[in-house]
Amino acid sequence: MTFFQRFRGFRAGVLVAVVLGLAGPAAGQVDSEEAGFQGYLQLLAARARGEGVRESTISQVMAGLTLNQRVIQLDRAQPGSSSGTIPAFEPYRRSHVDASRIARGRRQYAEFSGQMGAIERRYGVPGPIMMAIWGHETDYGGYTGNFDLPRSLASLAYEGRRRELFAAEFIATMKMVDRGVPRSKLVGSWAGAFGNPQFLPSVYLRVAQDGDGDGFADIWNSRTDTLASIANYFRDAGWRQGQPWGVAVTVPESLDRDSLGTVLKSPRCERVFERHTVWKSMREWRALGVVPKSGAGLADDVMASLLEPDGRGRTAYLLTGNYRVILDYNCSNFYALSVGLLADEISR
Repeated sequence: MTFFQRFRGFRAGVLVAVVLGLAGPAAGQVDSEEAGFQGYLQLLAARARGEGVRESTISQVMAGLTLNQRVIQLDRAQPGSSSGTIPAFEPYRRSHVDASRIARGRRQYAEFSGQMGAIERRYGVPGPIMMAIWGHETDYGGYTGNFDLPRSLASLAYEGRRRELFAAEFIATMKMVDRGVPRSKLVGSWAGAFGNPQFLPSVYLRVAQDGDGDGFADIWNSRTDTLASIANYFRDAGWRQGQPWGVAVTVPESLDRDSLGTVLKSPRCERVFERHTVWKSMREWRALGVVPKSGAGLADDVMASLLEPDGRGRTAYLLTGNYRVILDYNCSNFYALSVGLLADEISR
């Protein structure tokens, strides 16, 4: 058992006594939650040292950190798993694949066409998909968050609901500083995502790219670095070059949907595949009367699953393995569908 794990369940007073060695009246005058948080920071510092983070970085990142109750409140307010009614997709689509976002995406795509071709060739990911992710995450850089990342991540780790996730991301944040990221750039969403593509620190360390060759993967200010980093994420997640994410289809009422259910579960979001069908080839779907609404659609040997997000009689989609890559970025069917649809609109 590690040093960090031994103290995992300790309450605030124990953390203060054991880690900081506080005793007597002075300790009792300190707010118990803040005192416990300060003690917990010492555990994180010890873990960071054990993972090779420089002492100067630990001091720089942790200086002045206090418990942020606001991010804890926001985290606790997040909806959990529910067996209730799933809302309709169409209102979500209208608000996320709207005329303004489409127009801005097309403008960005046109302005960046020269560099975009090089990124597409290097990573094998279509430019409109990169643009659609950027547009969904931060409205093309319009808003990237204003929470101090180390403070948010340490507070969420201390709260304990998802302790290991946030503790690991806090350590990854310090490793970013070790790698040369200025402390001033560590600002983002309350849950720890930052920059144009809203990466978590561990994702930045794994896939962020210096697309413009200036020696720094600047996903805050560089459009080239932002899009190259998104493309690298998708390549790393298994994007298949030349294959669409999916296609809108018409579905005959006679289709026996009960025979098409799947038992496949995502390791991260177990319910995300609930309304997906089993995989079938496009040849098999066409034989069942499920056909693309327009264009040539997908090749006969491409495997796809069927999703009817708003139920029978509404627009349905056949989804390829590349759709699952979008889900890897954000494990939500509504998100992945709207990214794919926005990308299609940007490319028109």
